[in-house]
Amino acid sequence: MDLFVILLTARNRDMWWYYGIMAVVGAVIGGYLTYRLAKKGGKESFEKKFGKSRSEKVYSKFEKGGFSSIVIGSMIPPPFPLVPVLMAAGIMQYSRKKFLAALAIGRGIRFMAVAYLGRLYGTAILGWLSRYYRPFLYVLIALGVLGGIVALVYFKWYRPKHRQPADART
Repeated sequence: MDLFVILLTARNRDMWWYYGIMAVVGAVIGGYLTYRLAKKGGKESFEKKFGKSRSEKVYSKFEKGGFSSIVIGSMIPPPFPLVPVLMAAGIMQYSRKKFLAALAIGRGIRFMAVAYLGRLYGTAILGWLSRYYRPFLYVLIALGVLGGIVALVYFKWYRPKHRQPADART
């Protein structure tokens, strides 16, 4: 999303605020969907997905400061995992209004800053990308193929071997 905001802003510099706001709206809608799904799924699905020890860490951080956890987590760019924070808010029945406010504040700060930086430095970024277009494209294609191979190996061979039988889970 950051890259798209920068690219769009570089093409039309006067609309930087619009692209920032639209990125915030999209991120808040996506975050709210995650929140609602986690609210319905409960702790069991969260712990199954992320593991018991990670889940306990997320719960303890969230109990200390839920609002600040959401704001700070939504400002930090990838590879910070925001999904566990959003899911913890839903699982712990955090107030919907507070959740949406915290997510909108955090994402607003992040995407408005990215859009403004795209306004200032977007042409330089586009110039750099156009100069290294082919190597950049080849690296992206290679990463896509590598990701596909890793996913295939994981789902075809690794996951079935490490799956517990239904009797052992209960």
